[in-house]
Amino acid sequence: MRRGKRRLTAEEKALWDLVAARTKRIKPDAKIDEPEIDAPAPKKQPDVQPAQIEPFLVGSKSKAKPKNNLAPSIADGLNRAPLVMDAKRHRKMMSGKLQPEARIDLHGMTVAEAHNELIGFVLHSHEMQRRLILVITGKGKDRDDGGPIPTRKGVLRHQVPQWLRLPPLGNVVMQVTPAHIRHGGHGAYYVYLRRAG
Repeated sequence: MRRGKRRLTAEEKALWDLVAARTKRIKPDAKIDEPEIDAPAPKKQPDVQPAQIEPFLVGSKSKAKPKNNLAPSIADGLNRAPLVMDAKRHRKMMSGKLQPEARIDLHGMTVAEAHNELIGFVLHSHEMQRRLILVITGKGKDRDDGGPIPTRKGVLRHQVPQWLRLPPLGNVVMQVTPAHIRHGGHGAYYVYLRRAG
């Protein structure tokens, strides 16, 4: 099958002219033919101007704004989670009007200790027919040393919501939300449990 030759688009021609203007010819007397490409003709596209590249000197500051590629905070993720429990009860809980039936404080525990304690506490609360429990993680210490990879503040604060979604706790937990300020604020979570069947 024989392919037809096509001419460059306006965008390709502008790019070619930009490259050609920045290069020196080896043989200045040689004739320059416009390059042709073996390919089917593309669909008509609107004219787009090539991006202007500003010169950058070593030691100067970049004008580009840095992007924050960090994941959203745990509280933001939990607040965006779909509402599974009763909406009226959820509003009362979020305003701090519902009192937790039990609480656990994970301050001072290692990650392994806290995980085991949390599993035991949540499963025991579910067996005891409790619906709303409070898990206190603390806000955590700032351990960021300013290195190239940022570290999050509060290991337990970030681990607990993940543990509550995974087995064996994911089957008994209905909703997890940050606690009201009177119950610990960002250093604690409300955990609303399913009814024990």
